[in-house]
Amino acid sequence: MKIIVIGHGMVGHKFLEQLADSGAPLEVTVLCEEPRPAYDRVHLSEFFSGKSADDLSLVPPGFFERGNVLLKLNARASAIDLASKTVTVSSGEVLLYDKLVIATGSTPFVPPLPGKDRKDCFVYRTIEDLQAMLECGQRSKTGVVIGGGLLGLECAKALRDMQLDTHVVEFAPRLMAVQVDEGGARVLRRKIEDLGVTVHTQKNTLAITDGEQGTHRMVFADGTNLDADMIVFSAGIRPRDELARACGLTVGPRGGIAIDDSCLTSDPDVYAIGECALWGGQTFGLVAPGYEMARIAARHILGEQGSFAGADMSTKLKLMGVDVASLGDPHGTTAGSRSYQFTDERKQIYKKIVVSDCGKYLLGGVMVGDASEYGTLLQMMLNKIELPASPEFLILPQSDGQSKPGLGVDALPDNAQICSCNDVSKGTLCAAVADGNTSIGALKSCTKAGTACGGCVPLVTQIMKAEMKKLGMDVNNHACEHFAYSRQELFHLVRVGKIRSFEDLLAQHGKGLGCDVCKPMAANILASCWNDFVLKKEHASLQDTNDYFLGNIQKDGTYSVVPRMPGGEVTADGLIAVGQVAKKYGLYTKITGGQRVDLFGARVEQLPLIWEELIAAGFESGHAYGKSLRTVKSCVGSTWCRYGVADSVGFAIALENRYKGLRTPHKIKFGVSGCTRECAEAQGKDIGLIATEKGWNLYVCGNGGMKPRHAELLASDLDNATLVRYVDRFLMFYIRTADRLQRTSVWRDNLEGGLDYLKAVVIDDKLHIAQELEADMQHVVDNYACEWQAAVSDPATRQRFRHFVNSDEKDNNVVFMEERGQIRPATVEERKRIPIIAKSA
Repeated sequence: MKIIVIGHGMVGHKFLEQLADSGAPLEVTVLCEEPRPAYDRVHLSEFFSGKSADDLSLVPPGFFERGNVLLKLNARASAIDLASKTVTVSSGEVLLYDKLVIATGSTPFVPPLPGKDRKDCFVYRTIEDLQAMLECGQRSKTGVVIGGGLLGLECAKALRDMQLDTHVVEFAPRLMAVQVDEGGARVLRRKIEDLGVTVHTQKNTLAITDGEQGTHRMVFADGTNLDADMIVFSAGIRPRDELARACGLTVGPRGGIAIDDSCLTSDPDVYAIGECALWGGQTFGLVAPGYEMARIAARHILGEQGSFAGADMSTKLKLMGVDVASLGDPHGTTAGSRSYQFTDERKQIYKKIVVSDCGKYLLGGVMVGDASEYGTLLQMMLNKIELPASPEFLILPQSDGQSKPGLGVDALPDNAQICSCNDVSKGTLCAAVADGNTSIGALKSCTKAGTACGGCVPLVTQIMKAEMKKLGMDVNNHACEHFAYSRQELFHLVRVGKIRSFEDLLAQHGKGLGCDVCKPMAANILASCWNDFVLKKEHASLQDTNDYFLGNIQKDGTYSVVPRMPGGEVTADGLIAVGQVAKKYGLYTKITGGQRVDLFGARVEQLPLIWEELIAAGFESGHAYGKSLRTVKSCVGSTWCRYGVADSVGFAIALENRYKGLRTPHKIKFGVSGCTRECAEAQGKDIGLIATEKGWNLYVCGNGGMKPRHAELLASDLDNATLVRYVDRFLMFYIRTADRLQRTSVWRDNLEGGLDYLKAVVIDDKLHIAQELEADMQHVVDNYACEWQAAVSDPATRQRFRHFVNSDEKDNNVVFMEERGQIRPATVEERKRIPIIAKSA
């Protein structure tokens, strides 16, 4: 059978993969009008972040060397003859087919404006488009994206990455009008504008003419205008159906090649898949529905059963670093539906769920700023799982011990779709686990779940482990191939056996030579148990780069220096000393979110010199590089604030001085607020204290970051001494039992018994280890020593701080640019095209 595929995008290649997996004797010709094979358009914007066309390629090596699939690049199909069953190529070649698959995708919509074809006006679709934009960006100052939808905001990020003054112009009254409701769009706009992009909504562009302050001028219907050097059209897509229309296939009134449930067009030997196809009066602009069409068409050609039944258009993405998710019916258009909404304007988070009129089922939702519940909500909606009695707690932050309702994987039916990109169900995953695929790598290879966008991998992991337990298998929690123990088990082995070195630990409980996983983990455990200097001879070779040089390595190979400022308090003399160091060594200076000063751009040989000057001014290492206490953030408290009821600064300083240097499975942060107005954001920290008229309320296991989590109330109305005892116990219990690189929030989520069990251990001493935990902490406190001081005082340690092993020469590849009166690392493009201001010694 001769098959011709017109188009080799993501969907066209998925169709080829389905045929290749079948092993059927087919002769396939693929016509690709681009100069390169299929690549990942979903992650196209990563091209601006340094990924190459090869990195984005979807074609594995040797795919087209099997003999039965011929790929023709730069080959545009110019005509289809249904009667003779031929396709004419732009070169004049005429090809015969038995079955034809049209996968031409879509084309960017460019409004019919006067001036739309001017030089330096682009569309955002192919790698060639992006290459042209990069060239234009090198000679531009201002860029405008026409279109505030999903692709428009992706494009805006690309312009910002090129250091352009970026604007988004949208005809509708809000951004992402299809996916996001008015409340979500309001928060999204604020977050986008905070990232340096100017948003213009309700703007009807009439023409593009010559500009006065830029190459172009956009003229708007309201009488205003906007000048720019580069304009990118990203105002939606239109299905590419011109070939189908010309040959007589049925197309929709608004475009799109009409198909049935088998993806067949009006001709019984012609299929259409992906964005060019119209099913049930609808086109689909997401990759998952296109992949499903590719699977259905391939099955039909091979004589197998299967039908396309539409697709859920729910989506979760990150736009300019902002989480945005939309599922089901986000606008609540279903008759009788009701909604629950939560808005946090301070943290810029918006969440909404739409439920059925009976209140039992989830119909849709919108999330902006935090989409951590997306996976749970999607499965509840797709599988019609009944909602809890109070569904609002699915999106409300946790507080005062109120746990967020969860969805265990056991609640999912076997037909629940876990990976939409590759149509993998829970039942398929469970069957694969039963067949012996008991690692994520094996499951990916066997089922292809998680191999496309990767968003389903956490849920796949949960299902794998749950099924392994159900089958009586051991769920492997080994740290690595060298230790058949978890981090928690290794901690107890070190402590009980009084092991003081990695070599002894390996000899007694491991095998081999160790690796980049177990060595830093062992170093962390040894530091947590014995509080030894991390760069002592026995430990130094185990450390990762940050701990080895006691500084945070940056993207250009330099380091940042963060002196400790307990509670954010610093004297005028201290500030002067920091300023003098920054000026002397030409460092970039920034106030961090944790109320400290960060000094960037220090070369490795400069670190001991900088530390000596800071130590002389009374500063210590801030441990910004370690898995340890980073900061204790505080408000000014009762000392200055008219609302304060306790000395939050004084207590924050005391706590920071007590726990500084403590080595933990992951970094930890404290917050101390002097009243319930919560200016120190204590409920977003690993340890949070809020003062009341009766004492301190203690919150634990909160964090911001990639997956924000509200802290939970552990105890109320505590005096200082009791609070310190509880914190001692909590931290030591976390150090003993947490997994490698596990934040307190994740540790708490995985803790059997949850918050009640944690209270029983910390407050009620259920395990009868409270005195032991407090004694362990006191040992750490009593043996604290500043790591910077220890490093600069030891000649052998100082020898490590040079870039070259056999030379004292500095690294001449470290180069900076001036910006806003300070330095920053030069980009790759800047190294090529403009003079570099090299940093002096």
